[in-house]
Amino acid sequence: MKLAIVILNWNGQQLLERFLPSVVNYADGHDIYVIDNASIDSSVSFLEAHYPTVKCIKLIDNFGYAGGYNAGLKLIEADVFCLLNSDVEVTENWLKPIINTFKSNPDTAIIQPKILDYHHKNKFEYAGAGGGYIDQLGYPYCRGRIFDTIEVDHGQYNDQKDIFWASGACLFIRTKSFKRLEGFDTTFFAHMEEIDLCWRAQNNGFTVTYVGESTVYHVGAASLKTSNPKKTYLNFRNSLYTLVKNTHKPVGLVVILRLTLDGFAGLRFFFQGKPKHLIAIIKAHGSFYKAAPRLLKFRRQHSIKKTHNQLLSIVWSYFVRNKKVFNKLLKM
Repeated sequence: MKLAIVILNWNGQQLLERFLPSVVNYADGHDIYVIDNASIDSSVSFLEAHYPTVKCIKLIDNFGYAGGYNAGLKLIEADVFCLLNSDVEVTENWLKPIINTFKSNPDTAIIQPKILDYHHKNKFEYAGAGGGYIDQLGYPYCRGRIFDTIEVDHGQYNDQKDIFWASGACLFIRTKSFKRLEGFDTTFFAHMEEIDLCWRAQNNGFTVTYVGESTVYHVGAASLKTSNPKKTYLNFRNSLYTLVKNTHKPVGLVVILRLTLDGFAGLRFFFQGKPKHLIAIIKAHGSFYKAAPRLLKFRRQHSIKKTHNQLLSIVWSYFVRNKKVFNKLLKM
């Protein structure tokens, strides 16, 4: 099985200096690529000077996460792509359990390893943790992380389990599956494009799997900080895009309920003294309304399947029922 480790970079020389050594040390002979999104720092010259064996694909513009990977992966030949953030430290033997899972499970198209926090290595990391899930209104959460509640890693998610979505921080995907799905939706630019990809994969009969034997450490929010309203805008907008494109539920009713809850989220930001984030949600809704005809057209042209194991509302479970740990969600 030919695997290519592919890192997307944009002005990330400092991250490459810090994290690329672990990738090189534990690549186990597999090819490493860096797709550069038209960086204006010294990333490319740094790679050429210090890592001549790492292949660099230079794009002419910053196409974001979705567009950058779509463009760069067309130029890479492999059976499996490992899409790896530039702020991830990998560990010894991280690849072996992933490759073994692909070999033994032909229906598995996408795999995520265990993702822990680089700065607090006994805790799960926000983006992906022990595998991603989504509720029926399109709000994502993870085993090991629900909203801002992060679990300590006690080995409780050292299993192998089918999940709903895999984190884009470290996502393995079969090349033939990526091509069949026509890659990421480039209108997302960044954030939640991996959830859309995984949902579309399941609508096409593929399986998304978590492999807890493999561990990586992720810094998180290295490109766009959580405090940045642009991140709020992209998360809320792209979540609505994903929901309308893929849900098997009555889309009109789901969207009305979702927009109502987003309104409460906006008010929460307002009372927290974060008016820019409220404005970001309003702008996200405006962008969603403009995109609605295209999203509905996508629904008509693609198969939508009933997706199992979706909680009705993670918002209700977390804020009303006080279920803040994944293993307690289904308990009365």
